Amino acid sequence: MVVPDFDPGDTPGYVYEMMAEHLAARIEAGELEPNTPLPSERRLAQEYGVSLGTARHATRLLRYRGLVVTIRSKGTYIADRRARPQ
Repeated sequence: MVVPDFDPGDTPGYVYEMMAEHLAARIEAGELEPNTPLPSERRLAQEYGVSLGTARHATRLLRYRGLVVTIRSKGTYIADRRARPQ
């Protein structure tokens, strides 16, 4: 499955939610593999053309949804789907 490029355009809603949905789609498509590091929030902000705060909020949503796991002083990693409760 190919995930289309991120383009919030004039779509109503919060950009951080759209960004989190796009990252979730990339995870589900296998573009971002389990147990690999998620790019840093600063790098995600540059890649998506958003503020650092927006990237942080999107990462927080992914963490809340169980799609990523943050290990203090190590980074944020894509959660292993097999380890997630169904």
